[in-house]
Amino acid sequence: MAKRVLQPIISLFKSTENEIEEKKFKQAIAHILGERPSNLRVYQLAFRHTSASKETAIQGFRESNERLEYLGDSVLGMVVAEFLFTKYPYKDEGFLTEIRSRIVNRETLNQISRKLGLDRLIEYDGNRRGMSPRSSMYGDALEAFVGAIYLDKGFTFTRKFIIKKLLAHYDLDNIIQNNVNFKSLVIEWAQREGKDVRFEIVEERGNRHHREFISRLLVDDEPFAVGNGYTKKKAEQSAAEKACEQLELK
Repeated sequence: MAKRVLQPIISLFKSTENEIEEKKFKQAIAHILGERPSNLRVYQLAFRHTSASKETAIQGFRESNERLEYLGDSVLGMVVAEFLFTKYPYKDEGFLTEIRSRIVNRETLNQISRKLGLDRLIEYDGNRRGMSPRSSMYGDALEAFVGAIYLDKGFTFTRKFIIKKLLAHYDLDNIIQNNVNFKSLVIEWAQREGKDVRFEIVEERGNRHHREFISRLLVDDEPFAVGNGYTKKKAEQSAAEKACEQLELK
């Protein structure tokens, strides 16, 4: 009898608790956007990590932020590309591509995500709490968030948000000044010294969605430096940078 009496009270309490959490979430999104979200659900999905994915009516399909991440990655890349194209009318394609890659690389997006406070909104498996700040989860959530903004507010608003709220965190002059191709420096050094250098991927960590590569630089077939990155190219650059430090080429 007591259980029957308490059940409605417990249900009411949980319902009220959920409403409070949803209200807090909505306020957090509004604070970041600068205006109220129209479709709250798409933002909730943007912060649902794969470890907290939920079953759907479609058999075998679990819902997480991966699809929104895919969309946001494309929108972010396009806006940044257009921004750089307009800002630097006399720079070549190689320069624009390199600067864009530095702006949208995973490590940088992780930092921007935490600066915006997105790390506090991510829903993920409780066993993953205390994940490394270098985890790609934060940058992934930022891209998914951009995808959600695009679906909720349209391209014009999203473009303005990226330029005003995201790119504002970057020091473009510093990025350009530090636009060093460490791999090229190592190769040039090897040619001068008559050395043979090559890179090899020695390890891959994580899953297909969040993979980290470990690259080793060999000089005359002897291990010389090791680096890591979220792409093979970034891992090689990381190894080359460490080699440059040892060789005092920087």
